[in-house]
Amino acid sequence: MDRRQFLAAVAASSAAAASPLAMAQEWPANPVRWVVPYPPGGGTDVLARTVAESMRKSLNQTIVVDNRPGASTNIGGQMVSSAKPDGYTIMSADNAILAYNEHLFSKLPFNPDKDFTYVGGISRFPLALVVNPAFEAKDFKEFLAYAKANPGKLNYASPGNGSPHHLAMELFKNRTGTSLTHIPYKGAAPALADVMGGQVPCMFLDLASGLPVIQSGKVRALAIGTAKRVANLPNVPTLTELGVKDSEVYAFQGILGPKGLPPAIVQRLNGDLQKALKDPDVVKRMNDFGMEALPGTPEQFRAMARAESKRWGEIIKAAGVKLD
Repeated sequence: MDRRQFLAAVAASSAAAASPLAMAQEWPANPVRWVVPYPPGGGTDVLARTVAESMRKSLNQTIVVDNRPGASTNIGGQMVSSAKPDGYTIMSADNAILAYNEHLFSKLPFNPDKDFTYVGGISRFPLALVVNPAFEAKDFKEFLAYAKANPGKLNYASPGNGSPHHLAMELFKNRTGTSLTHIPYKGAAPALADVMGGQVPCMFLDLASGLPVIQSGKVRALAIGTAKRVANLPNVPTLTELGVKDSEVYAFQGILGPKGLPPAIVQRLNGDLQKALKDPDVVKRMNDFGMEALPGTPEQFRAMARAESKRWGEIIKAAGVKLD
């Protein structure tokens, strides 16, 4: 082999080693960073750490959770959308990035439809319409009648503008033709505290944080935004049962990677995610939070997210909600 042939062979082997296929075959050779766009300790963070620990076993590699909160999860989203698509940066994404923010913000640093690789769904958990136990409406029928008889006079709490809880009530208002006044708080804890204390009579509450509060009677659940009743609250009717059409309201989350993630890595990540969703530790954590697992393919997760974006985009536009 002459020098020219030798250099050509070296170049060819280097190109092959750098190819997506070769990279996927060697992956994961280094720790994987899992970006969580919320502070430590919340439901998204705890679930991410639980799933990451389960996936670590099958990947045989460390997964490092990196909390990057702020800007309605856009800071974490921008970090991941601009990361190298080598499988070493993924993120937990929920309603904010997957369905809301493209409608709430006039300009985003990424396009949720084009700038990410969809890996798979993790879970979803419903929201329930709850009231202070002393509120005069004892059931949903009475609540709806009260809201219609007092337009604009009935206040509701939420963890903040653009949250699933806020938008769930906007959907409720849209579907029922009612007018309630929004009282946004800085987080779920103070919003729930004021509903329990009677300062604000009602809110939509997610089961991940609210199930124990409902079960203890500190708030009263009138309806739940699921297609069928949930096992943890068998006596709470669904909004659909009560005649409110197209009224499913839930928070959901899954895993995204940067655009251009090699298919072999996506397949491996999704496969290990499916295993994790059956792990007894993960199942228990989800049950504790009132969550429902979302197993499936990357294509199914993407289709669900884009359908939710379309549905919520219509509600956000009709309500005139903007965050910038």
